[in-house]
Amino acid sequence: MPRDETIFVTGFPGFIAGRLVGRLAQAGARFHLLVQPALAGRARQDIARVVEATGAPAENFRVMEGDITREDLGLAPADAGAARAEATVLFHLAAVYDLAVARDLAVRVNVEGTRNVNRFARTLARLRGYHYVSTCYVAGRRTGLIREDELRHEAGFRNHYEETKYLAELEVEALKRELPVTVHRPSVVCGDSRTGETAKYDGVYYLINYLRMWPGPLSLVNIGNSEVRLNVVPVDFVVEAMAALASDDAAVGATVQLADPAPLTTRELFDVVARHLAGRASRLSFPAALVETTLNLPLSEKISGLPRVGVPYFFLQQTYDTARARQLLEPRGVRCPRFPDYVAALVDFVERNPTLK
Repeated sequence: MPRDETIFVTGFPGFIAGRLVGRLAQAGARFHLLVQPALAGRARQDIARVVEATGAPAENFRVMEGDITREDLGLAPADAGAARAEATVLFHLAAVYDLAVARDLAVRVNVEGTRNVNRFARTLARLRGYHYVSTCYVAGRRTGLIREDELRHEAGFRNHYEETKYLAELEVEALKRELPVTVHRPSVVCGDSRTGETAKYDGVYYLINYLRMWPGPLSLVNIGNSEVRLNVVPVDFVVEAMAALASDDAAVGATVQLADPAPLTTRELFDVVARHLAGRASRLSFPAALVETTLNLPLSEKISGLPRVGVPYFFLQQTYDTARARQLLEPRGVRCPRFPDYVAALVDFVERNPTLK
């Protein structure tokens, strides 16, 4: 990425946004960071860590307090004016990432907030790239192969998170006719493939924490199945992919699915984690229908630690096409690592940090 870039980022100091800023800071970029007022103190602490880690000048980072749900993003006039005059790249990551989110909140943040960011993007005089972070799960209840160039469908959704991210992506997709837009769709994001660091225990961590409760006995019976694949990607791959695409003119107008091109089945995932925790794979398995029914019982949620809102994702018959992503990323040496190659880092981090703030 050229050193004269000024990058406007929403969603800082979130887990992905924070790491993305750290990655792009290495190239000498300057930043306008839209931060909710309540998170301003934490944002400045995170900036200090980025400065220390990268050697980037502190003056390259400007915290702009605001809120994507407000007109003009709630920015002070001076901040809005600076962004309009200087920003060359926009990364929109701010959203509610919660499978149990209420619809009114999800609409206000994910849909109306994205509309506000879109309006603001139109006013950036030097904009050469608008990068919107969506999710593979805009596919909702669709089944089978989900292509990168597909969006509209009438299959319905499992929750308001999926629905509102879909509606938001529709808004951004329409903007491709006006602005240099790239849409990024990660699958289930987990921790760093090298350090295991994460900010949240969900997705594959439900399986990890289930097996951690009683590794020997619980690992005997596999509760996954061989028909469904859980697509997991480490955060460092997602960040590296976004950073690479931010400096690639060929990515303009593209929608890329940042997913594992060869994901494991949930049965395979179970055994990979079991081998690390218990030293062996499972010996028996339950029928998938029985497991799904059991996991949807209220008592099961308390025992297994898997919230019922998360159950459908372990029985989701979807495959994510990554052809465009690989076409753009592989020449730059960016590839998604295989889950067995980094499961140890994930599990070891959980062992060292059984609870997260």
